[in-house]
Amino acid sequence: MSEERRRVRYDGPPFRNLTVATTGTTHGAAMISLPRSQVEMTEWDLQWQEKITKVVRRVAKDLIANDETEISEVVCRRLFQDVGAERVRKRVSKAYADWCFDRRPELPSEWTAVDMATTETKAREYLRSRFETCYPFHPATLSVFQRKWQALPQYQQTRGTLAMLAQWVSLAYKEGFTKARTEPLITLGSAPLDLSEFRSIVLGQLGESRLVAAIDSDISGAHSHARALDADTKGPLRGIHRRVGTSILFESSGGQVEKVAHMPELQFALGEPGMDTTSVHTAALTLEDKSYFIRRVGSDGFKISHQPTMKKVVNDRRASLDAETEILPAMRTLAEKEFRRGASIPVVLFPADGTAIQDTPKLSLVVADPETEWTESGESREQIAAWTKHRGKSPRLYPGSLVWCVKKAGRELRAKVEEWLAWKRVAGEIVDGTLGSDFDRADRSEAQSKVKDAEEAAKDEVWSGYRFAVIADNRGEDGLKVIDLGMGHPSSGETLCGRVVAALKSQALLNESVGAGYIQRNWPPALKESGAWPLASLRQSFLNGSLTRLVDPDTVLRGKIVEFVSKGDFGLASGQKPDGSYERVWFREHIGREEIAFEPGVFLLLKEKAKSLKDRPEVEPEPQPGPEMPPQPPTKPGVATPAEVVPGEGPRTLRVTGSIPPEHWNRLGTKLLPKMRQGQQVTARIDLSATFETARAKSLEEDLRQLLEELGLAGNLRVE
Repeated sequence: MSEERRRVRYDGPPFRNLTVATTGTTHGAAMISLPRSQVEMTEWDLQWQEKITKVVRRVAKDLIANDETEISEVVCRRLFQDVGAERVRKRVSKAYADWCFDRRPELPSEWTAVDMATTETKAREYLRSRFETCYPFHPATLSVFQRKWQALPQYQQTRGTLAMLAQWVSLAYKEGFTKARTEPLITLGSAPLDLSEFRSIVLGQLGESRLVAAIDSDISGAHSHARALDADTKGPLRGIHRRVGTSILFESSGGQVEKVAHMPELQFALGEPGMDTTSVHTAALTLEDKSYFIRRVGSDGFKISHQPTMKKVVNDRRASLDAETEILPAMRTLAEKEFRRGASIPVVLFPADGTAIQDTPKLSLVVADPETEWTESGESREQIAAWTKHRGKSPRLYPGSLVWCVKKAGRELRAKVEEWLAWKRVAGEIVDGTLGSDFDRADRSEAQSKVKDAEEAAKDEVWSGYRFAVIADNRGEDGLKVIDLGMGHPSSGETLCGRVVAALKSQALLNESVGAGYIQRNWPPALKESGAWPLASLRQSFLNGSLTRLVDPDTVLRGKIVEFVSKGDFGLASGQKPDGSYERVWFREHIGREEIAFEPGVFLLLKEKAKSLKDRPEVEPEPQPGPEMPPQPPTKPGVATPAEVVPGEGPRTLRVTGSIPPEHWNRLGTKLLPKMRQGQQVTARIDLSATFETARAKSLEEDLRQLLEELGLAGNLRVE
């Protein structure tokens, strides 16, 4: 049947297409295509549209092309001359469909739901057909405009979508030749947001030009967070953070009431064979943690907004922190608090030079400044080696008593402290009312928890950052031995000081005590023949690193020598004579601690040597009568000699007074004081004075005060 077409005069608004087909028969049809976007129509146009709609709906039927099959067919015909070989299309569609079907619980149910009345094979085939229909686009790429964007008043479904997809396809085709990563399907993550023309079209359709800053900062800018996170990604995960951010933009920026991109939607839009859904989940969480405009919503949602998050404000406050007056003092205070907490040995914090570290036999932990970083070769190592061997210009007597703890190289601790200080400043501004309604209430309410989390992260970094213990070692090239403590954590139930001590003990470099067998095994070969080891030399061996370190060498050695002599493991002698004998020898007998003096005239004897000296008979020559000693009459057997009567018998008090030359001070403590301690109500006072230069006097005063604290005499003696 022939059909005659003619135009009908119409005085209404200029609609996009108004064609009336007339025939000479009763068969006829009219198709009216009205503008979809309301921004293209005036109020007068809307009134005419309503009038026409009421008239034509009496005999007409609305046809809305929103099925993905129809949409994909229209898009592909407008954009492609040829979509490729049929076998490739089917193979790609099957691979994606199988991947999605195997992960049904993790993807949106509207794509992967299985009708219980159908078999699994039919369900797979149905999902494959949906991918094949949308090829070369991923179904989520086309459906997002129908699912979420169609409610936008300014969105042009046909022209706007085609304009975006045209540039999208062009760039995807170009990237296939210039980049190593190629996608079998065009996914939401491949949208070229870094192209200004494309970004302008997207924002124009959204009607939200303020998103430019968010896109540049978090997704596609030259210095965006997504690009920084993608610097080391390879293979299927290449550019994963940028793709996740792009998908969040499209899924959370439509006209829906709840503008949220949920995790199942992101996993479906970006998932592909060879990739696990957890990769998308991890990338989304990581990107949100670093971003300034992407925030979490609920348990599995994300959205992007033109309003910055609190992290943006924190970053601005962090940039304004002063290194000398804020950052470094906070780093030192935090490190000091952690090292002093539960410390079992003296702690010396951040010495400015070698003179700030006392030369004491007691084991001390020296904590290097946070700005000092340990390197295998460099200025910091040379400095620590020099300060370990010398105190100022004088050689140290006890280099083995120093245990250094040094931070690893890197800015991790500084970065954590900066973030902590920035969050503290932001929380203070919220309390003061400086930061107001420009930010979400949820962001403002969680500021205090963020301060606490940032502080805990800084503490964790102190534990993991200070991971090198350095001690004196004569066998090392530069006289040092380095121990890697590994990664530490404050929740391990130990202290930082205890962690260092435990590491030394695990390598047999530190002991709480010492046994007789250890001293016998390490007896100097040069002294084995004599069998006598001067206590001063023995003590020095424990202090210079030749023997194992002791926490408190003087106290431990005194107690153990008393025990060794009492049990007969060793002997003790003092007062060596020219013939090799000694004035006094102790062996298998109790000895007072005051007899243990670490000086050259006191010796530790091997068991055999002490036994031979004790078994040697002591023959005393009989005194010969002389002019000064008249001969005594022999006493008769059985007749007692009357005892000499001493008038005024009773207790006497002996007092030793006067000046003592410096060369006899040590002997005074080993000879005179033990004799006086045998009496009752023994008292001793001290009055020492010396004159020094002002600079030297100040340093010595600090040494004397520390020495009195170590001896436990700070409450009895004072330095004036």
